[in-house]
Amino acid sequence: MTLKNIFDNTEVAFSLKSDSQLERAYFLFKMIANEPLVRIGTAATRFALKAKLPVEGLIRATVFDHFCGGVNEKDCLPVIDNMYTAGVCSVLDYSVEGKASENQFDDATERLIKIIEFSEKKDAMPIVVFKPTALGRFYLFQKRGEGKEFTKEEEAEWNRVIGRLDKLCNLAKASDVEVLIDAEESWMQDAADEIIEKMMERYNKEVPYVYNTLQTYRWDRFDFLKATHKRAKEHGYKLGYKIVRGAYMEKERERALEKGYESPICADKKTTDDNFNNCQKYILENLNEISIFIGTHNEESTYLALEQMENLNISKEDNRVWFGQLYGMSDHISFNLAKRGYNVAKYLPFGPVKDVMPYLIRRAEENTSVAGQTSRELSLLKKERSRRKA
Repeated sequence: MTLKNIFDNTEVAFSLKSDSQLERAYFLFKMIANEPLVRIGTAATRFALKAKLPVEGLIRATVFDHFCGGVNEKDCLPVIDNMYTAGVCSVLDYSVEGKASENQFDDATERLIKIIEFSEKKDAMPIVVFKPTALGRFYLFQKRGEGKEFTKEEEAEWNRVIGRLDKLCNLAKASDVEVLIDAEESWMQDAADEIIEKMMERYNKEVPYVYNTLQTYRWDRFDFLKATHKRAKEHGYKLGYKIVRGAYMEKERERALEKGYESPICADKKTTDDNFNNCQKYILENLNEISIFIGTHNEESTYLALEQMENLNISKEDNRVWFGQLYGMSDHISFNLAKRGYNVAKYLPFGPVKDVMPYLIRRAEENTSVAGQTSRELSLLKKERSRRKA
């Protein structure tokens, strides 16, 4: 295998960053590496935005511009076009969270329609993404998942959620754009899985346009994957899965403890890693029936995928295999993979600065809690700074 250590090439990883952007990235990750500082910074930011202090300019010039593409679709275009020169595609992610009214869900659907139409016109944007709760109330998904009876009003509301999802999947297929539907908390996920599977059956007859997400920090997901694969084979449609480790671990464990049920989260990191790698391997071995979007910042899992692709004679350009990382993170993985001809996309969050702050705060907190992630980013940025100075 000649692919070991390909992610150490910092010249390729940071080729699109100017010296000042490189310095900003170094500064940001140094800040993020300091846990007390992250706590103070996030609290101060929340306070400043609540008090309507004039901090948006500062946020925009630092953390926002590093992790986000812009405030609207048009604003993202320079970033999208720039990354595409290096062979990296963009997945526009409207990262505004916590909406709860029917009007807001209709607005979100219209927004997503615009993003699909926007993506259809650009080769650099073959994929769009959204959360199920962008289309309907969390409570509704939870109640459905718990098998409780809906009221007449809730039934009508649930049908509107399905209608919105159907509209988006239908348009995506007509526009030849793939749709990744994010996973959320386990206690709403059963209902999301149910309606996404219906959409797969409807729209993935020949090619997967609709992708669900497997959070592999959940110990039940490998069995879930095999069960959905069996159903898809029986009913003659293809599956699409984005695989990730997951983003709600503390919340999941706390709720399980509080409510006295078995935690859905794997006991430790190694079990999660094994679960991720098993799901990845299973899908690559069944690529004729399941397409995959490998959403990871983990180098080991990525190397494993490259090795499996080589062993299974899967072409680098095969559209059924994509690798994805978040914008502003793991450029050493994204750009080195793209340089070698693999399909790579960056999740590009966008939205008004104040609305995107919950997303950005979560990013900072996650980076602080993932051992090794921030120090790896820092060591690579340090290496590239030295290379440029030399």
